[in-house]
Amino acid sequence: MNLVMIMMLIASILSVVLALVAFWLPQMTPDYEKLSPYECGFDPVGSARLPFSLRFFLVAILFLLFDLEIALLLPLPWGDQLSSPLTTFTWASLVLILLTLGLVYEWIQGGLEWAE
Repeated sequence: MNLVMIMMLIASILSVVLALVAFWLPQMTPDYEKLSPYECGFDPVGSARLPFSLRFFLVAILFLLFDLEIALLLPLPWGDQLSSPLTTFTWASLVLILLTLGLVYEWIQGGLEWAE
């Protein structure tokens, strides 16, 4: 047997053993304390299922959008080593312009305002 097969066998055996231990080890009958919601040692005051404002989701989506922008623009300094660096610069500029226009649109529509 070669080394790769031995490592795969060890990984498989270890996975099966850990899955079986995780399945059989925990308590199967949780008591009242385990099932109760926890709020800093006190009894909960209200419902734990309060709806979030849609503004939180908007901020999260905007964060992901601009985080994706940064991830797309990070390899830009290496783009000048390609055969046509002008094309790379043009595409990067188009991405930045599109995202800036989206941000301006959100700003004009009032999507970034917290208080109304």
